[in-house]
Amino acid sequence: MRHAAAPRHVLVGALLAGVVGSVVLSGTGIGYPITAVAILVAVACARPERTTTWHAAGALTVLALSSVAVFRSAGWLVTMSMWLAVFVAGAVLSGSWTFRGTALGAMTPVLVMTRTVRWTSRGMRRLDTGRIHFGRVAAVAVVTIVVVGVFAALFAGADPAFERLVDDVAPEWDPGVAAARVMVFLLVAGGVLAASYLVVNRPRFDRLARPSSRTIRLWEWIVPLAALVAVFAGFVGVQIGSLFGGQSHVLVTDGLTNAEYARQGFWQLLAVTALTLLVIAIVIRKAPRTSVVDRAALRILLGLLCTLSLVVVASALHRMSLYEQQYGYTTLRLFVTAVELWLGSVFLLVMATGLKMSGRWLPRAVGAGAVLTVLGLAVLNPDAYIARHNVERFETTGKIDTRYLSRLSSDAAPELDRLPEPYRSCALGAGEPSGSWRDWNVPDARASELLDQRPTVTCASMP
Repeated sequence: MRHAAAPRHVLVGALLAGVVGSVVLSGTGIGYPITAVAILVAVACARPERTTTWHAAGALTVLALSSVAVFRSAGWLVTMSMWLAVFVAGAVLSGSWTFRGTALGAMTPVLVMTRTVRWTSRGMRRLDTGRIHFGRVAAVAVVTIVVVGVFAALFAGADPAFERLVDDVAPEWDPGVAAARVMVFLLVAGGVLAASYLVVNRPRFDRLARPSSRTIRLWEWIVPLAALVAVFAGFVGVQIGSLFGGQSHVLVTDGLTNAEYARQGFWQLLAVTALTLLVIAIVIRKAPRTSVVDRAALRILLGLLCTLSLVVVASALHRMSLYEQQYGYTTLRLFVTAVELWLGSVFLLVMATGLKMSGRWLPRAVGAGAVLTVLGLAVLNPDAYIARHNVERFETTGKIDTRYLSRLSSDAAPELDRLPEPYRSCALGAGEPSGSWRDWNVPDARASELLDQRPTVTCASMP
């Protein structure tokens, strides 16, 4: 069978990448992009002649997402970026163009697990018949570790500076930490092997997304869709005042608060987005496009539906803005705003497909929009943005929640440093960034410098 066994250079690359990951990965910091580079190099060497522009773009995207850990310290943002990097890698390596193929491609680390194990084991068995044997490799590794350990210990005892260097570089031997390092090694090495398998044996997920063989007549879809558009138009027309009403609308409406006003718009957006995209997907799949009338009706009705949906998106964004102005900014509120903007971009992309009645590029465009949304959040620096606006709100109203602000990451430290005491010390907290080089990142370095220049004092009770 072609490509039935993992080549030797793939196994070596996975081994080296796994070692790099187990050594440098720790908390949020520089270890993530270093590991990403090791993985990308190992996968690129699996079969260099199959590397395409699409693969290069995916590699740059993975590197950009993993680099978020260097420039931002917010754990939720780094976690989201790293998971998105994994999904992007799977989707890119699958080379799919359809929504179903792209979704399956994003899950390939799980879908190809059994085949990757079989592919790897066959490759390892072939190594036994070559010039390099695993027994000798293991023996050399053990001897190397013993020799380096003994001499490093002797030198560390002879010089305090070298001892500090050894303590910083040498891996921790705590059983829990050692088990975590082994797990990281297995995950990184397994990820390299799965990605290399996809490079050598490209899947054909798009075959599972063949066009529907059954279509419906023009009147069968145009009647319900036109009725839905009429409902949207009626809702927007009747509710235009409440959709874009400001604080005055909230004040004159009995029983309506800013919180209820914003939540109503958000859930409205979620329901409209999910149901509208579902309707659009069904109509596009089932509606015929053979005649000029078919295509014109499809363009007009879907265009109106998307346009009216964008009105609701704009309304929800406006409501959330009013909520934030009244109650301040939080991570959840900022994240919800970003999701709303991305969902709005999906409607714009769907409308763009109607111009030429061709949406082959749409799945990749939607995925690219998700990546740009996350990278846009990283550029915005959410925790610093939240802290800045809360500090400005404090300067205007005298209201501030230092307990919430103290839970923000070191990204917010430069903004919180502007607060007067004791608010500054309560908001910054007494936490010190990790001293390990594996966890180094720009925000922690800046926060450490600020705390060195102006140490925090005892946090007094806030009035």
